[in-house]
Amino acid sequence: MIRDYFRIATLNLRKRKLRSWLTMIGIFIGVAAVISLIGLGEGLRTAISSQFGFLGSDILSIQASGLNYAGSPGSGVIDPLDNKLVDKIERIRGVESAYNRYIEIATFEFKDAQTFGPITTIPEGVDRKTFERLLNLETMEGRMLTDTDNRRVLLGYNYAKQVVFGEDNVFKKGIHAGDKLYINDEQFEVVGVLEKSGNFMFDGAAFLNENVFLDMFGDDGTTDIIAVKVEDENKVEMVKESIEKLLRKERNVKKGEEDFVVQSPQKILETLNSTLFAVQLFVYIIAGISIVVGGIGIMNTMYTAVLERTKEIGIMKAIGAKNSTIFTLFFIESGFLGMVGGLIGIALGMVLAYGLATVGKLALGSELIQVHIPLYLILGALTGSFMLGTFFGVIPATQASKLQPVDALRSK
Repeated sequence: MIRDYFRIATLNLRKRKLRSWLTMIGIFIGVAAVISLIGLGEGLRTAISSQFGFLGSDILSIQASGLNYAGSPGSGVIDPLDNKLVDKIERIRGVESAYNRYIEIATFEFKDAQTFGPITTIPEGVDRKTFERLLNLETMEGRMLTDTDNRRVLLGYNYAKQVVFGEDNVFKKGIHAGDKLYINDEQFEVVGVLEKSGNFMFDGAAFLNENVFLDMFGDDGTTDIIAVKVEDENKVEMVKESIEKLLRKERNVKKGEEDFVVQSPQKILETLNSTLFAVQLFVYIIAGISIVVGGIGIMNTMYTAVLERTKEIGIMKAIGAKNSTIFTLFFIESGFLGMVGGLIGIALGMVLAYGLATVGKLALGSELIQVHIPLYLILGALTGSFMLGTFFGVIPATQASKLQPVDALRSK
């Protein structure tokens, strides 16, 4: 029986092709907006989460605040962090370990290809293994740096996968363990390449031993970032407050006037997620307005269909059709109209989302522009469009079911 209702609904919609398409415009524009923009938003959320997900919730990073229009994190500030602060921070209750991190932008040259990229440090001695475990650093080829490595470098995943120098450079296979490359015109041997972490700052970075880095770029007694491992993740906020108290004292600033930032990757992620949610909520509101307009269009179309098919309804009632049968027929027809609009909107939204993501990647060269369209979003859009159609079809369907057979048959 239900199959017959859908078959009749399909035939009736085919008879009114232009009107049906015009009715569905509002529905599939709204659904396409939801699918494409929410898909891009979820893709961005997933990409950003991957940038911080490899770090635990028991990690804190400290850097001086200030204007930094270019360059590495913590660089270019008026009052950078003193590298001796790390020893005082390690003595704070609840801190397991703390490390200075130095970051510079260097020139990399391999064969005939040249690029710029971040270069950072790995601490030496007993802190080395702890630091590598802290950042989940593992090699996919070669080995990690050791204390005896002088003119040797550890590269991020992107260097081996052509991402850094691009696919058009003369050396098509990327850089691998054992290769030689120049960093700021000084030759280094690649000892290993890291596994992919999903974080562009690590996948696109090079790592040197701390003493080699300081010899190369100079030691002015400051550091760019201090990484802190907290003993108990449940006490991160307490440790954070203790660190802030120490830094205010050391840097002679009052509370509320801090010239430094102490933050955890998880807090950054929460802030970004709340911002993305606000943007997505705005998209939902705009798309919702479009969908409601489309629903009103469905109501108008179904009202017109009732008027056009009054005599048909009279004939159906004259041969024994019940009010419930007439109601169900128009009810399903309006729902079917909404569902078809939803299907078109889903297809259009997916094309828009992946198309915009591709254009964005080519224009900006950023892997952060991704698309993630979960199954629940598609099913929700399809179900919602069907329910919207049925909702706006209730009144016309009710009107059609209440027509008197004699009056309906008299209509022209």
